[in-house]
Amino acid sequence: MNADSAVTERMPALYLSHGAPPLADDPVWPGELAAWSAALPRPKAVLMVSAHWEEAPLALGAVEPRPLVYDFWGFPEHYYRVRYDAPGAPELADAVRKLLRGAGTPVQDVPDRGLDHGAYVPLVEMYPEADIPVLQISLPTLDPVKLLETGRKLAPLRDEGVLIVGSGFFTHNLAALRHQGGGVPGWSAEFDDWGTRALRARDIDALLDFENKAPAGRLAHPRTEHFAPLFVTLGAAGDGLEGEGARSVIEGFWMGLAKRSLQFG
Repeated sequence: MNADSAVTERMPALYLSHGAPPLADDPVWPGELAAWSAALPRPKAVLMVSAHWEEAPLALGAVEPRPLVYDFWGFPEHYYRVRYDAPGAPELADAVRKLLRGAGTPVQDVPDRGLDHGAYVPLVEMYPEADIPVLQISLPTLDPVKLLETGRKLAPLRDEGVLIVGSGFFTHNLAALRHQGGGVPGWSAEFDDWGTRALRARDIDALLDFENKAPAGRLAHPRTEHFAPLFVTLGAAGDGLEGEGARSVIEGFWMGLAKRSLQFG
């Protein structure tokens, strides 16, 4: 991105479970996110891929500050007044276009598309000063193999001080939660355990075929958009095989869903 990139510390790649807007009111989670970011090298920019933006071909969001996308309904009014006025990231957008188009991947620009809650909700807790440039890109597909390849193409950005973040949720089936009592449902706990063991074993093939290989895979993710950002992260992290592999930074459950969040590198 610039001449200083040669001496920039290589950034890790993250997958985080981003939570709903009430995350800000949770007694534990905001502190976990804040401690995580405090332990990271300070990024020059953040590249976010969120479960809540699917668009093909791959789209780049606004490179200048735009209003947030309040893509949720039925919450108290104060959640719609949250602001996150991070600087735009035109240089990062140029670098993403160059990497993807150079590899034959079509890219489009959506210049009025602000950050959605999968991006800004965790960033408010991690970088509350909103002083780091942020660029959000879309999920161009839900195919894990293709997303892994997208992450591989974006991986060089890590050497330029860019924090690549896949934002989803390690288990995500809101409909099933509505039909049961409190506590952690078995399907959520089973999938969380299986996914953790697969990541520890670096079993990328099993993760790519999680709908068939994981216990309760299709119940934990009846639609795969909240697990899909993990594959962008894995690709950016050398398929999760570099260094010590995945490290679980945040564990446990929130309203029955696994909030496992991971750092690679």
